[in-house]
Amino acid sequence: MAEADLVEYLRHCIVATMQLGAPALLVAFIAGTLMGLVQAATGIHETVVGLLPRLIAVGIALLIMLPWMLERMVDLFRSAAGVS
Repeated sequence: MAEADLVEYLRHCIVATMQLGAPALLVAFIAGTLMGLVQAATGIHETVVGLLPRLIAVGIALLIMLPWMLERMVDLFRSAAGVS
């Protein structure tokens, strides 16, 4: 494997990692922001109140995105193995 091929493969891996992690991070950010606003408006500052909705939202998002994520990972592994 040439150095240029390795660099290209690593670039694909980094892009795939960002694509696979972005949905969960985005959902966690949105849920955390919304729960922070609700906590600020109500004056309730319990850790569980902010954590549970975020965990549930991320879990649901991962379940919804799982087929796409698996397809993306399989494509990456197939390209790494040279199988089309």
